Amino acid sequence: MTDPVDPWKRVSRRVGYQNPWITVFHDEVVRPDGSPGIYGVVHFDNTAVGVVAIDHQDRVALVVQHRYTLGHRSWEIPEGGAPPGESPLEGAQRELREEAGVVASDWREITRIHVSNSVTDEEAILFLATGLTHGPTALESTESDLTLDWVAFDEVMAMVMDGRITDAMSVVALQRIALERGRSS
Repeated sequence: MTDPVDPWKRVSRRVGYQNPWITVFHDEVVRPDGSPGIYGVVHFDNTAVGVVAIDHQDRVALVVQHRYTLGHRSWEIPEGGAPPGESPLEGAQRELREEAGVVASDWREITRIHVSNSVTDEEAILFLATGLTHGPTALESTESDLTLDWVAFDEVMAMVMDGRITDAMSVVALQRIALERGRSS
């Protein structure tokens, strides 16, 4: 969806901070009401990807890892980033292989979301993976505390509903699958 007229006007942009994964822009703007202002935009170099992997027993691959930003552990679907030059599907396949040690024969994109569009342009592409084959994981150094669990789909949805799963990509992907299943039953 595009607006015919953007009510915001960017006057200038400078890089406030940059590392290999993100750039934080400091924009001088004219707000929709005509007054001057500033806006901070976090730009991600990678495309966020997440995978709902469901096995033949209707169990979902969930990972638990400490999230530095939150200061505690988080239940999530396998997820990460697809860098430029890697398609979102290839990134999702790699993340599932690295974090869960799983290769899937069947892949389907289930939705695209903007994770926090008031401060970032990050887009996430979420997939369903089935037809699973298990193998070894290949965790990155930042994931050394990551653990994998296979949880029954109904229990996973209970975890979403009672707040044990709060990661936005995970919640959206899992609820999307639950909605699809509700329509087909």
